[in-house]
Parts: sequence; C-alpha cells; structure tokens
Amino acid sequence: MAIASFAVHKISGQSLWLTIYIKPTYTPQLSSIPLKILLADDDIDDCIFFKTVIEELSVPFELTTVNDGEQLMKHLFQHSETLPDIIFLDLSMPRKNGFECLCEIKDNEVLKDIPVVMFSTSYARDPDYEESMEKKLKDIGAFHFIKKYAELSLLKKEIYNSIILASLIKK
Repeated sequence: MAIASFAVHKISGQSLWLTIYIKPTYTPQLSSIPLKILLADDDIDDCIFFKTVIEELSVPFELTTVNDGEQLMKHLFQHSETLPDIIFLDLSMPRKNGFECLCEIKDNEVLKDIPVVMFSTSYARDPDYEESMEKKLKDIGAFHFIKKYAELSLLKKEIYNSIILASLIKK
C-alpha cells in the first residue's frame, strides 16, 4: 500500500520542485526522541497558533521560538552543539528577514543541512510572483514553503507533512 504520492513541478529551466502528499491515514513510526523545532516569527499570535498546531499532531517535540532574524542567527550560533532538526522561518521579520536568514543558513557549513521551511502571509496573490518567490527560495535551499493559512486544518496538514519529511531525513 502506498503511503505517499508525489508531483514534480518544472519551475523554469533545470529547476524542479517536488511536492509530496502523505496520505492522512498513514502514521509513520516517529522516534520517541523529541524533534527539535525552531520557530522564527515576529507575530506572537502566529507563534501561539503554530504551537497549537504542533501540539495537536501528537509528535514529540521541543519548540524554541525566536522573534526576529538576528535572534535566530544568534541562537543558531550559540547552540551549535544542539542544532534544531527543522526550522520554520517567517519570510517577513524585523531586523533581518527570513530571506536573509535562509541565505546565511545555507551558506554556513555547520547549518546548511538543517531543513528550513519558509512560511508567510505577506506575498502577493499574483500566481507569477508566488511561483517566482517559491523558485527563488528553493534555489537558495528552502526545504518547503508554506502559506500561513487562516484555516487551522490546512496549516496543520502542511506543518505535519514538513515535520514527517524532516523526521525521515533525520533517520
């Protein structure tokens, strides 16, 4: 029985974007060791919303939250011995935005292999701009891109899929 399906999207030229759909009835055997999740988001309501979502997933986790890009990079460098298993990074933050942080993370030998899931509500509804932004983030090294949905079930599904894939990479 297949547990997932996937779609390959050609963005432009040689770039490909892979979308994996994990069947909702599939519950992978996740490690009992908590997944170390680092959330970088300046919106307190979004941080509470995110925590609510991951608590409902019944996945063992340790959540650390930072509120801007400078705090994120400082945290990563100060805790280089206990790096997160996955980073959820808001695109629009003060002091240093998510785009700048993603570039810095992927340019750093110690940090570059951490899966970084970018998310935002802030970019336009224009499909061409959206596709261009996703391609740019993927080219830099983003693991996935999630739109911050107002509907809890959609956000929960996207976060769940990202966490499952990151945990499979971790093994």
